[in-house]
Amino acid sequence: MPTRQFRKPLAAARNLQPRIAALGGALALGIAAILFARAGEAVQGLFTRIVTAHPLVPIVLTPAIFVVATWATRTRWPAARGSGIPQVMAAAEAPDHPVMAPLLSMRTALAKVAGTLAMLLGGASVGREGPTVQLSAAIMVAVHKFLRVPVGAGVIIAGGAAGVAAAFNTPLAGVAFAIEELASAFEQRLALLVMLAVMTAGLVSLGLSGDYIYFGAMSQHVPIVPAMVAALGCGVAGGLAGGVFARVLSGFGNIDHGWIGALRARPVALAAGLGLIVAVVGVATQGLGPGGLAWGTGYGTTRGLLSGAETSLWFGPAKFVTSLATALSGAPGGIFAPSLSVGAGLGQLVSTLFPPDYSGAVAMLGMIAYFAGVTRAPLTAVIIVMEMTADRAMILPLFAAALVADQVSAQVCPEKLYHALSHPFRAPGGKHGTTAAPDQKTH
Repeated sequence: MPTRQFRKPLAAARNLQPRIAALGGALALGIAAILFARAGEAVQGLFTRIVTAHPLVPIVLTPAIFVVATWATRTRWPAARGSGIPQVMAAAEAPDHPVMAPLLSMRTALAKVAGTLAMLLGGASVGREGPTVQLSAAIMVAVHKFLRVPVGAGVIIAGGAAGVAAAFNTPLAGVAFAIEELASAFEQRLALLVMLAVMTAGLVSLGLSGDYIYFGAMSQHVPIVPAMVAALGCGVAGGLAGGVFARVLSGFGNIDHGWIGALRARPVALAAGLGLIVAVVGVATQGLGPGGLAWGTGYGTTRGLLSGAETSLWFGPAKFVTSLATALSGAPGGIFAPSLSVGAGLGQLVSTLFPPDYSGAVAMLGMIAYFAGVTRAPLTAVIIVMEMTADRAMILPLFAAALVADQVSAQVCPEKLYHALSHPFRAPGGKHGTTAAPDQKTH
């Protein structure tokens, strides 16, 4: 009789355990994302002070950090290289496969954080958002394992989506990213788990950082006809540029012959050369804008462009070169934030064809177009930019720019970038048929 009395409460407790794990994981990853963001801002601020006082230091510092970060990830923490989003996608596809464990271990996550901060200290054109996705998924997995709750694909996807929400303070974008990128089949059960994780991480971010808009509220608005014309122009330009970026980055790791194969055979030397390119471009454009045009995430300059401030027309091209060079090195660091910055610079170039009062709005259209061109995730692009600028008035031009960019980019790079970059991490015999080992080089 007593056994029957306790059976129902125990069953109820077991049913509640997955929700407790999801809630606890979301709380932990929300705090971790905020701490990571603040550390990133502090490190980038330190680099800015160094380069302001000693403008030529990056010629030595930047290549040196590229070398150390690349060597460390190749020899000690291979699962920590690159963006972090491809690792989450691969792990979500085969969560029970033994070779997937290192992708989302806490050891890998901490190495990713340290590597990204080191790259920011060297002025590399990286963002923390992709690494935050991997960190968040790793924390969610760790909490579930600690509470002895099974880890399925939904747990990994929810952690990654919550990471996007916490990194940008964009909860809707977190859900959209889970639908469009991380999950191949978005079921109702998974939707509830993602929404719980995103909501909790968002509340943690709100409590610790306040109700902020990532790029500040947009103050410029454009009539619908010129806005649609600008959207089409930005869509084509952003799709072409984003497609080229994705094609080069995804194709580089698959070439084993010729001069590219020779470069890839010497990854540390390649990292030094790519770091030197970033340093030279950064130093050359140092005096063209506050804090330089090419260093770090580009957040300050991008925010200025969206508010209508003037900056050098070299911002977009310089940021494109340093972002591509950084990504090709395979060192830890994301491409989310740099892509938004490159896009804003691209929009600035397009805005020269329109009245000056439209410059901020056209920069926003360029930002969404290039981001959609790189990631081939137009829904995420629209929602994330809307939430980051609090602008609902230009919803139709935003969609137009994203959709045009997605279609144009598909002609240049048919396979989505993150999917292509996830192949070396996938389990043998996975959905895409890859048999690559998890320590194979990728970006």
